[in-house]
Amino acid sequence: MVLSSARRTPLDAPVRTAAPHRAGRWAGLAALAGALLLAVAASFAVGAEHIPLGRVAAGVFSPDGSKDALIVQELRLPRTLLGLGVGVALGLAGAVMQALTRNPLAEPGLLGVNGGASLAVVIVIGAFRVDEVLVYVWAAFLGAAGAAMLVYLIGARGRGGASPARLVLAGAAVNAVFTALTAGLMLLNPRSFNGFRFWQVGTLGGRDLGVFFRVLPFIAAGTVLALLLARPLNALGLGDDAGRALGARPGQARALGALAVVLLCGSATAAAGPITFLGLAVPFIVRALVGPDQRWVLPYSLLLAPVLLLGADIIGRVVAPGELETGIVTAFLGAPLFMLMVRRGRTRDL
Repeated sequence: MVLSSARRTPLDAPVRTAAPHRAGRWAGLAALAGALLLAVAASFAVGAEHIPLGRVAAGVFSPDGSKDALIVQELRLPRTLLGLGVGVALGLAGAVMQALTRNPLAEPGLLGVNGGASLAVVIVIGAFRVDEVLVYVWAAFLGAAGAAMLVYLIGARGRGGASPARLVLAGAAVNAVFTALTAGLMLLNPRSFNGFRFWQVGTLGGRDLGVFFRVLPFIAAGTVLALLLARPLNALGLGDDAGRALGARPGQARALGALAVVLLCGSATAAAGPITFLGLAVPFIVRALVGPDQRWVLPYSLLLAPVLLLGADIIGRVVAPGELETGIVTAFLGAPLFMLMVRRGRTRDL
């Protein structure tokens, strides 16, 4: 039976011909889910102190006050949960950002999120002499949200509204200004910014469960919103005119997409600091595997990003006598992989 024109969109044909078969996609999702379970188990077990998985389960569900149970409860449980949340947030934020701008090299910081979060943390430390991670979280989130709103307001002015080009230019300008202000404030009083320098590297360590639970509602809301935007983002990938013809509302979709990026990237940056590579490279890699259909790009990114983040965190624990911060490891591992993907040309247009 031939589908009616109202139910069949031009987007369906290229997705079906360019991407793997649906069964293969589901198998890929299942494999990623399995890899995520293994990464979670390794995050609990591997570190300076190796803990057998049996002791890990006991430490999580029935702690007995032993050394292993304390390590699991106080250190590795918060670290693993935060890695899951931050990974999901950064993977989805990158996928949404690249779809909104129709730019496969876009990353969440393009909306000024990282610049706004950094400036807010510097102001809190410098003006109020605060040295408390939970205060950094709220300051960074508010700074990220304010910066993204400013970028969107600037990009929406004039004819054409908040087009991808306007958002990119406005985000680059705002991010540059905020980065300069942050550097200037640090130069004025460098001794008071040791906490900021630690936060700026990007790490999952040194956080407790309170940090995770404070950002969890924002990550959950952003995740739901991003997944609901899959079809509108597919329509926008054909251009604004074609998207309107398919029933999408480009302005509304961009506003909701920007809100999802703020919720996801803002909360992740607030909790763990600016972690590079994931938001840029994960959607890039996923599109090379499953094609441009956002109905698959988003869930694949949701699973792949925390696998890579937890893997980087585990490597940082064991590669050196002390510990390498997670943001440093992701940068070292991500750059060669990203260059390899570019050289092979295994990407498709959005």
